[in-house]
Amino acid sequence: METLESELTCPICLELFEDPLLLPCAHSLCFNCAHRILVSHCSTSKPLESISAFQCPTCRYVITLNHRGLEGLKRNVTLQNIIDRFQKASLSGPNSPTESRRVQPQRPYTATISGTIAGTIGGGGGGTSGSSARGSPATSSHSHPHANHTNHVNQTNANHSPAVVAKMDPRISCQFCEQDPPREAVKTCVTCEVSYCDRCLRATHPNKKPFTSHRLVEPVPDTHIRGLTCLEHENEKVNMYCLVDDQLICALCKLVGRHREHQVSSLTERFDKLKQTLENNLTNLVKRNSELENQMAKLIQICQQVEVNTAMHEAKLVEECDELVEIIRQRKQVIAVKIKESKVMKLRKLAQQIANCRQCLERSSALITQAEQSLKENDHARFLQTARNVAERVAMATASSQVLIPDVNLNEAFDNFALDFSREKKILEGLDYLTAPNPPSIRDELCTASHDTITVHWTSEDEFSVTSYELQYTIYTGQTNFISLYNSADSWMIVPNIKQNHYTVHGLQSGTRYIFFVKAINQAGSRNSEPARLKTNSQPFKLDPKTAHKKLRLSNDCLTMEKDESSLKKSHTPERFSGTGSYGAAGNVFIDSGCHYWEVLLGASTWYAIGVAYKSAPKNEWSGKNSSSWVFSRCNNNFMVRHDGKEMLVEASLQLRRLGVLLDYDNNSLSFYDAMNSQHIHTFEISFLLPVVPTFMIWNKSVMILSGLPVPDFVDGVASDFQEQQQQMGLCRQESPYLTGMKTCH
Repeated sequence: METLESELTCPICLELFEDPLLLPCAHSLCFNCAHRILVSHCSTSKPLESISAFQCPTCRYVITLNHRGLEGLKRNVTLQNIIDRFQKASLSGPNSPTESRRVQPQRPYTATISGTIAGTIGGGGGGTSGSSARGSPATSSHSHPHANHTNHVNQTNANHSPAVVAKMDPRISCQFCEQDPPREAVKTCVTCEVSYCDRCLRATHPNKKPFTSHRLVEPVPDTHIRGLTCLEHENEKVNMYCLVDDQLICALCKLVGRHREHQVSSLTERFDKLKQTLENNLTNLVKRNSELENQMAKLIQICQQVEVNTAMHEAKLVEECDELVEIIRQRKQVIAVKIKESKVMKLRKLAQQIANCRQCLERSSALITQAEQSLKENDHARFLQTARNVAERVAMATASSQVLIPDVNLNEAFDNFALDFSREKKILEGLDYLTAPNPPSIRDELCTASHDTITVHWTSEDEFSVTSYELQYTIYTGQTNFISLYNSADSWMIVPNIKQNHYTVHGLQSGTRYIFFVKAINQAGSRNSEPARLKTNSQPFKLDPKTAHKKLRLSNDCLTMEKDESSLKKSHTPERFSGTGSYGAAGNVFIDSGCHYWEVLLGASTWYAIGVAYKSAPKNEWSGKNSSSWVFSRCNNNFMVRHDGKEMLVEASLQLRRLGVLLDYDNNSLSFYDAMNSQHIHTFEISFLLPVVPTFMIWNKSVMILSGLPVPDFVDGVASDFQEQQQQMGLCRQESPYLTGMKTCH
């Protein structure tokens, strides 16, 4: 009972578990003790509600809490029931709970509690005490014939299967009685595999050897105590496990049965392995359940947020529609007032016209009456005397009738005051959620570039719903995963609040590829275009007169150099090519990044050397004769590449008139091309350490340089293929080997 009580004791308060929690690591802990652990981690900056994890005091496993805190952990109901039964058994002892722990009673639930702890608690005391109980010697007692029976029971109970005890039948009959019906059994001998009543037990198991070593337990059914038997060999207990057929077998199955050639293992080994597998799977299942609970909590939270958002949008919809209705009501009133005012004005005008017409009509009627009276006069003299004045008045009235009769406007029925709300109706019919605009599309064919600017053009299907655009760009590093590249926000430059469908970016590096995104924005959100790769042109440069050999003549625009033995004497400077036969000049730029392309018009020259060099390259010897310069050279009909004094023949056309040079500083390469025939000649692999400058040497005729050019398509394709080939081969960026012993031209 002391061992049992230790298994039921909390590792924190050292008392019996109270309201125990089942931790994910399979150990248990009082609810209040777990709460005290959380309180101990509290501080002014870290309240209790923010603590989301703590360590198991038994195994130091980190217990993660969900939003419910300790309430999210499961209660160990089985352990609580065991503690309740243990306390009840202790209180029902002869003196007190303490005395009850000292004298071990013969109770059938002792084995039940011990076995259940071994199988289900998993952490109350760190394990079972069955092995120690089996290993301890039985205490002998001669004061009563059943004293060692009690010891046998106590010794065996700790090992007894909980499933066996849980199915104990109190009406199990004695299997040794001869009377009918047999008496009720009080003990079962595990050694004899027989259940005995009290009388038969005294008769068959006296208190002396060898019976004192027999294991006596509370009565159990015969089928439980005998164990499992082989399905193929009757009355043979299974004691092996066939790994091939995955089933329990007996010794005969292995010796003479169909399992004799199969691989088998002991039950203990298989038990340990299967138990370990089950425990691992159970741990994974518990973890998965925890993840599902977390996921479910998140989904519930999202559902709640959906409810909140729905209510908010519904309220917003009602508010917006009410505002529209109020606007329509106000406009209705305004337009109605305008109609009434127009009505009053028109009626006033018409009333005036009616009054004028009435006045004219009255005068005309009086004149007509007077004229008719004159016509009735038959006396000629009197008629002439009275009718002359009347006739003049009638003639004047007739002549001025168009003036006297008011102008009646028959178009005063509001024909020029129409109400047409068809456009507004169409807008109202289109009322809907404002959605984020469709992604814009960058028009590569419209984009332009110089050596330090790029103008980006784009189009949008939802141009009228777009509030503004945002342009984002960064240097393209060759990374194909645009999503991860886009997420690295530190390297992106952002131009916000663009109102047009184009924008020019200034201050870019020359000869450099950039990635561009355009984001269309409105109140509902934003969407990005597909990425576009655009490139600035090569760095433009000219020949530097301060570096030109004294026997070279440069054109006024410093783009052409010519061999001239009669050139004027030039002052000596450290930058000037000065060696005998070193008829060279350098460009006026030093390049330390980007990809640059220029061409050299060779004309009729048959002896030249074109390439790049560090600033430290010697000026008194040929380019390529040292480790600081790399050149492509022609000597009459021989073409070669030269570096560090080593030369290698290359194939090129004798009709080569335009040499293309591609310097890809970022990718450590220098390439030469037949620009007219779009053919690749040679590529140096160089681990650049310092900025380089273009260099040019001639020994006859003249050459002309064309710089600041965009990289041609054929060059771009060859360079990309070359880089991909080198990456697949896994070659390091090293200087290429050269053939030696090449005949030098003099």
